[in-house]
Amino acid sequence: MNAFKRLFEELDPLLHERGRLAIVSALAAAPRLTFTELRDTVGMTDGNLSVHLQKLEEKGYVAIDKQFVGRRPQTSCRLTRAGRLAFTNYLDHLEAIVQQGRSRNRT
Repeated sequence: MNAFKRLFEELDPLLHERGRLAIVSALAAAPRLTFTELRDTVGMTDGNLSVHLQKLEEKGYVAIDKQFVGRRPQTSCRLTRAGRLAFTNYLDHLEAIVQQGRSRNRT
């Protein structure tokens, strides 16, 4: 198998999905976001965001904390160390794909 094809196959399929990539990208830019902040940032419905967060949490990429602020429940989300590493690896793979594509176009 050629190196270019292998790079595509090595992309993390969980992160490659557009919605989850948006979530992880937003969380990578902040130490922690509330569910509402994250929902508004990525422009998803509550249900859609919940489903994506559940998948990311199951993989260990996102930690979800629930607490009370005053008398109101508040859910906050953050990337775990594994999530940051997975995101960095994903970006490295994308960069390698871009470089491969650029070098092919120059020849």
